[in-house]
Amino acid sequence: MVLLILGLVVLVGAATSVRVVQQFERGVVFRFGRLQPQTRGPGLAVLAPLADRMHKVNMQVITLPIPAQDGITSDNVTVRVDAVVYYRVVDPVRVAVDVQDYGSAILQVAQASLRSIIGKSELDDLLSNRERLNQGLELMLDNPAVGWGVHIDRVEIKDVVLPESMKRSMSRQAEAERERRSRVITADGELQASQQLAKAAEVMTSHPAALQLRLLQTVVEVAAEKNSTLVLPFPVELLRFLERSTPSGPPPAQDDERAPARDDQRGDPGEIAAGEPVGGGDDEEDRPLHPPVDEEPEQRDGGERDRPAEAGLPADGGEHDEGDQHQGGEHRFSLPGRA
Repeated sequence: MVLLILGLVVLVGAATSVRVVQQFERGVVFRFGRLQPQTRGPGLAVLAPLADRMHKVNMQVITLPIPAQDGITSDNVTVRVDAVVYYRVVDPVRVAVDVQDYGSAILQVAQASLRSIIGKSELDDLLSNRERLNQGLELMLDNPAVGWGVHIDRVEIKDVVLPESMKRSMSRQAEAERERRSRVITADGELQASQQLAKAAEVMTSHPAALQLRLLQTVVEVAAEKNSTLVLPFPVELLRFLERSTPSGPPPAQDDERAPARDDQRGDPGEIAAGEPVGGGDDEEDRPLHPPVDEEPEQRDGGERDRPAEAGLPADGGEHDEGDQHQGGEHRFSLPGRA
């Protein structure tokens, strides 16, 4: 019975003195509360029964998300920023001895450092220059973590939440900036095109045949699209040639029939010119034209000229004068002058 009891005690002591350490862990041994200098590596670790206590430390990289922190940037913009920290233990002894809960300590330092980074930075830096902010945040976390046996591998700012009013303002700013760039690009394109067109105009001026070749090429391009209407540009050089060939003197004199009569050749306003219709065409019935005068009649006293009149027509203003006759029995009549 005594042997059986001793056997059970040995088995219980052996079970409590043997521990298994994983590959990603390190064991820190305390003997009667005193730290042992040697840490236990992965594998089977044998401890002194009832004397040794072992604390396992995880050596893997730990991902620590930082809750979103509200802050005001240096340009007075309220933002909410969250981040993530990647760290690992490099000294298991210091982690087990120097800090009670190194995970909680790293989280609190990360939150304080993130708020500090937000206050020191501008909004544009938070949105576009995150690499520099990540490096600064990593340095702020690494300074206290080195004394705890923890190494900060990487710090990343995940998201920056802006107020809705700021989002609308930034969208308007971005739209105006894109509009400005588009106008500058269009103006630059117009400038380059004008320069190239000026060079082409100089070449065409020195070689007139180039303009004709360009015209034919344009006709071919338009005709290739199967259009029912073909537009041919009129060469400006032809207009200039016509303008140069046009004489600059007074226009030639018109026919004697359309030319106005001189003062010495004007007759009585009531006389009818040769070849003109009687009455100005107002009457419905056709009236015979006055026969052309071959020879100039004799000039009477007072500047009036005698012309043979049609038989049966009134001599003055369309009214027949019975008592007024010329030599040879011809009646003299006159019509009112036309305006």
